[in-house]
Amino acid sequence: MKKVLFIACFAVNCCFAQTDKKVLFTPESFIDLVKQYHPVVKQANIQVQKAEADILSSKGGFDPTIEVNAENKTFDGKNYYFHTNPEIKIPTPIGLDVKAGLEENGGQFLSSESSAGRSSYAGIDVALGKGMWIDKRRAALQQSKIFGKQSEQERLKIVNDILFDAYVSYWQWAGAYQLYNIYTKYFQIANDRLRLTRIAYTNGDRALVDTIEAYTQVQNFELLQTDALIKLNTAKFDISNFLWLKNDSAYLLPQQFVPDTIQFQMTQPVAALEQLITQSNNNNPSLRSYNFKLQALEVERKLKFQNLLPVLNLKYNLLNKDYYVFKGLNNSLLENNYKWGIDFKMPIFIREGRGEYKKSKLKIAETNLELSAKRWELENKIKNYYTETNLLQQQITTAKKAYSNYNVLLKAESLRFANGESSLFLVNSRENKLIEILQKQIELTIKYFKAKYAIDWASGSLK
Repeated sequence: MKKVLFIACFAVNCCFAQTDKKVLFTPESFIDLVKQYHPVVKQANIQVQKAEADILSSKGGFDPTIEVNAENKTFDGKNYYFHTNPEIKIPTPIGLDVKAGLEENGGQFLSSESSAGRSSYAGIDVALGKGMWIDKRRAALQQSKIFGKQSEQERLKIVNDILFDAYVSYWQWAGAYQLYNIYTKYFQIANDRLRLTRIAYTNGDRALVDTIEAYTQVQNFELLQTDALIKLNTAKFDISNFLWLKNDSAYLLPQQFVPDTIQFQMTQPVAALEQLITQSNNNNPSLRSYNFKLQALEVERKLKFQNLLPVLNLKYNLLNKDYYVFKGLNNSLLENNYKWGIDFKMPIFIREGRGEYKKSKLKIAETNLELSAKRWELENKIKNYYTETNLLQQQITTAKKAYSNYNVLLKAESLRFANGESSLFLVNSRENKLIEILQKQIELTIKYFKAKYAIDWASGSLK
């Protein structure tokens, strides 16, 4: 319910972005919008739908068919022959085709192999050699189902990639926003200090050089604030690349939207390394896509193996007079009224079949090597990002402690300056060190989030 309300509020803000009231734009809400409306995600969904359409098309190979074959020849006032043969044929998934039909033949010069008058038949066509276990129709259906599952993994892979970029963009925006606020805060502090120093100079309590020192600090923070504003605007445009509405129109991030700086200051837990590697091997869409590819290649191998077998097709029809094929069905009918035939073909050297079969096996070997390389590559990436995350977490902890120490030193130096025991130069130096460690802490936090989500990306868990 909260998700629906947020999306509704976002749509309203897109139409009426006129208020200056800050609106918290959490990473969860942002990712929900990306999942629902980003065109790349929608394109990935379309790929799955196309795969479903391919499955439907492959099932068409087993659709029953109705055929009508009719001929009539009349010449010089003589009816040479007429022939009418409607037939229904039903393919089955086991390689057996069932058929039934009617015939009506006649004419003065009707071929002797055609039965005059009305007759009916029911029969089967079955492959006893090549095509007995699998043929092109069954292979196409099996492969289309496998490709349907593979397309879902490709969709997850695309979503995994786009969500990683989206998360990184969000936390860069959050870091730029926090850095801009820090410079704005200290720019205001420096302005207040300059105002007080000028008053003290007017009253004869401070030297002129102190006002210059205070003013250079204001200029320094003004430059930093402007640079931070440039980075913040760049980050806003970057995150806007992921903002789309339901009607497929892009939208710039509203000015009143602010990131979740509370989550930005928190380090998110990371699962154990062995668990991450196991999760990647079992669930990573890139690896699962390779598994489905191997299944499809195995179907192709079985189909190519059929080229090594001889063609041996059996045809059998039960015949009867009139349009009642099973009328009077008994042993006499089965023994006397039938038509059967055999098609046999066998290449002597089977070179084409052997070559195609060998190629199919080489494709499987090639794909297995690709899968092994991809699995090892992802495992190394997870290990690298995992180590980087732990080291960055240590650095962030150290930076926080350093910030506390620099803050104590700044307060002590400010107190000494107020008592006339220090100079404004030392106060500014302490303050600049404090700002540097804050900037470093924000940069480390951005890197930490990027490395943390890189782990999830490499393990394929961003969905």
